[in-house]
Amino acid sequence: MAIACLGWGSLIWKRGNLPVGDWYGDGPSLPLEFARLSRDGRVTLVITDAAPSIEVLWAEISAPTLEDGIALLAEREGCPAHRIGHWPRKEGRLSSHENAVASWAQAKGLAGVVWTALPPNWSKVEGLVPTVDQILAHLETLDEAAHGEALSYIFQAPSQIQTPFRPHLERVLRPRSGSTNEAPDI
Repeated sequence: MAIACLGWGSLIWKRGNLPVGDWYGDGPSLPLEFARLSRDGRVTLVITDAAPSIEVLWAEISAPTLEDGIALLAEREGCPAHRIGHWPRKEGRLSSHENAVASWAQAKGLAGVVWTALPPNWSKVEGLVPTVDQILAHLETLDEAAHGEALSYIFQAPSQIQTPFRPHLERVLRPRSGSTNEAPDI
């Protein structure tokens, strides 16, 4: 049985060495928002209970075991393995979004699922979700190269990932960016 990798951000268009197949748009619904300030200045999509659920993407990952899938995704994300969500879990109670993943995976007949489980963070406070105005103010502080990377992430996110912040960010940022980049149709 297969192991799936869930995606909603740069994994879709920038796989790196992650051995995944084609991405499909019928993944589980997870609560997502642009709510994590990355080291390079980008504001990235993460799971947060402060957001509505959105159907994410998934791909089969070439990993013989769930543990291998966790290690491969952790390497791609440059994070410790404990920041990779996975199902099934050996212990502990499942959160509501983990229950959604479990139900979806069982319906698909999957042996396991891995996903990036980095929390929201803002102003160096883990768990803090920014406002859209805080995101826009932050983007204005970036140098040209970092600003371009940050905008690229927002505009390249798959079109089905329509968070509450996204329409406002795109509306405000598109004139400055001059970009006509559209998210890839998956």
